[in-house]
Amino acid sequence: MRVLDLSRILAGPWATQWLADMGAEVIKVERPGRGDDTRGWGPPWHEASGEAAYFLSANRGKQSVAIDITAPEGQQLVRELVQQCDVLVENFKQGGLKKYGLDYDSLQQIKPDLIYCSITGFGQTGPYAHRAGYDFLVQGMGGLMSLTGQPDNEPGGGPVKVGVALTDIFAGMYAANAVLAAVVQRDRTGEGSWIDISLLDVQVAVLANQAQNYLTSGDVPQRMGNAHPNIVPYQAFATQDGHMILTVGNDDQFRRLCEALSEPELAQDERFVTNASRVAHRRELIPLLEPLFLQASTDHWVQLLEGAGVPCGPINTIDRVFADPQVEHRELLIERHRAPADPSAYGDGHGVRMVGNPVKLNGQAMNAETAPPMLGADTTTVLQQLLDKSEQELSSLRAAGII
Repeated sequence: MRVLDLSRILAGPWATQWLADMGAEVIKVERPGRGDDTRGWGPPWHEASGEAAYFLSANRGKQSVAIDITAPEGQQLVRELVQQCDVLVENFKQGGLKKYGLDYDSLQQIKPDLIYCSITGFGQTGPYAHRAGYDFLVQGMGGLMSLTGQPDNEPGGGPVKVGVALTDIFAGMYAANAVLAAVVQRDRTGEGSWIDISLLDVQVAVLANQAQNYLTSGDVPQRMGNAHPNIVPYQAFATQDGHMILTVGNDDQFRRLCEALSEPELAQDERFVTNASRVAHRRELIPLLEPLFLQASTDHWVQLLEGAGVPCGPINTIDRVFADPQVEHRELLIERHRAPADPSAYGDGHGVRMVGNPVKLNGQAMNAETAPPMLGADTTTVLQQLLDKSEQELSSLRAAGII
């Protein structure tokens, strides 16, 4: 499957990187001389390539073709590439590509079975469709920040965004899944599709049980810090030397927790016997548990409770994440180099360390084989091989600043 990637920043590139990891050929179209905005979103920078870490996080396994789509000649090159591709992914503002003749209606006329995926802030329809959308903005508008952070009446209370652009990432994953569904439909019917992905739609969708809590009860969920609205105890606890996470998911686990804490009578207290009763009596139970965890270190409690079959764990900093033996065993830290045709692209053989794709297929980690591309590194190769452009034509396009 060949994908033409006209997206930038995060949601679109995340979708196309995932498709590249799954084996698709991804051709990333970028502005000559500047490229994807995230190439400049540093520091930090990769020492050998000079690329921003942000760009490197979402563009593994792609080819970079530098084309000025604002010029008629550049638009024609994209149209020719579209005819050689199965999928096009873009995240311009609603209607933003129409003025270039690169919108779905225009391209569908030259390639009826094209799968065209548009990712926008608010979708192709509706009163907000014309607005620009960003992850932070949508985390607020879509309700996530009303659930994230300490309660207003507690120290440090107030809305907090998630520390990763999670709405963008979820949008990318929804987009990639929709593309695959559209491929199946095309293979069955011969028809293409226009996929409409909205960051706001995605954010509302991934409210999950919190949205359903409201729809079921009519009660508006509030910020609860690290506590869980439906399960108790399921939160962070301070220890002698830091914090730990405790995730008691059923009554048997709570009984084992109480035994490990040398407080077995808590599990017999009618206020705490069932999860429903523990939720109802959260304010009585948590103050009883908190001083117990302060008596020993995080490592002590993790070792003790894991041995007792009580799910728990430390709150790791990122450096500790990558030093974790389970993370190491699962090979979530990978290193990738540029394509063999250009082994010196990152200088002195240095590759790019990256977070690997978490999917394992028949025991095989699904990671594209090449590092994120240098800007325009594949322009000549792609235009020669796919569009049969001669060196004279390419020279003329370069002279005009089109590529």
